[in-house]
Amino acid sequence: MGSSQISKVPGGEGVFSDDRTWDVTAPFRARKWLGGGHVQTIASFLMPRRFHLPPAEERLVEVAPGIRIRCWCRWQHNRSEAMTLIVVHGLEGSSDSQYMMGVTRNGLAAGMNVVLMNQRNCGGMDYYAPTLYNSSLSADVATVAKNVIEQDGVTGFALAGFSMGGNLVLKCAGEWGSAGPPEFKGVAAVCPAMDLAASADALHEPANRIYEWYFLLQLFRRMRIKAKHFPAAFDLDRLKGVTSLRLFDDRVTAHYCGFTGADDYYARAAAANVVDRIAVPGLIIHAANDPFIRMQPETLAKIAANPNLTYIETTDGGHCAFVGEPDGDGYDGRWAEREVVEFVRGPVIASSLSRRDI
Repeated sequence: MGSSQISKVPGGEGVFSDDRTWDVTAPFRARKWLGGGHVQTIASFLMPRRFHLPPAEERLVEVAPGIRIRCWCRWQHNRSEAMTLIVVHGLEGSSDSQYMMGVTRNGLAAGMNVVLMNQRNCGGMDYYAPTLYNSSLSADVATVAKNVIEQDGVTGFALAGFSMGGNLVLKCAGEWGSAGPPEFKGVAAVCPAMDLAASADALHEPANRIYEWYFLLQLFRRMRIKAKHFPAAFDLDRLKGVTSLRLFDDRVTAHYCGFTGADDYYARAAAANVVDRIAVPGLIIHAANDPFIRMQPETLAKIAANPNLTYIETTDGGHCAFVGEPDGDGYDGRWAEREVVEFVRGPVIASSLSRRDI
């Protein structure tokens, strides 16, 4: 069994287990005039995109008693045989986020089923239950996977996540370890918030306050909606004086989600705790100039020691952006969205077939 390698080059080259080298489809190069972490991040958010996708099947999955989340499923004709990609969005995102649509398009074109999972409250489900979503709810991901196995008979699935969703899918994979469903074949994460405390604190740095204020505005808005639907369950006074994500998590997330405070929440919800246990092929993509996601040395050491994981750190790319040059032949330059699908189509499926032959 070969060892994994932490790759820190402009485009990124990962080493897959069993001494098989997995190269990215092409090195990442930022689109002209769009270099730099902040420029990449903001440009990706603001640039309009158009997607032409087939209609999706809506599915409400009960992840806890009385709590359902909304998933949107797009199936191949041979849904049970096709690889299924379950994708999870980031903080204050949804199944409508552009990167979710981009991965859907690429996955369908590669012959995969694609299931877009909205986290609790997201995707128009604020009214459904008096609960908040948070970075510890990896069991929700596992429940969605169980649903498609039992209801659709899928024989292979991979998890993919962005930012907060990246933490969730890696946490789920690590918690499963070698005891996960036999249908679980791989996991991929883009800019995962694996070290929650360090990333939350980075958001409060002066250069990143624009992002923190955006998230806080969205989170405040969501709290007001929740209080409107469930006035007895939520106290808006808890928002008074909240000027940072850490304070929000301390006074709101921790209070309503069963933690003693932000420190307890960050410590218990971080995928960094279990990333060393991941037992399937995994891909982690990170940009060195991501404005606020921080990867701690201890976490990088765990990743490097796990022979199942490929870690790619590019010099540019920002946060979940990776806006490169389009090729005029259908590729729109969204590098990470393509690499996630190519990884699943390549090493994940190859490893799955190898294990099946054995």
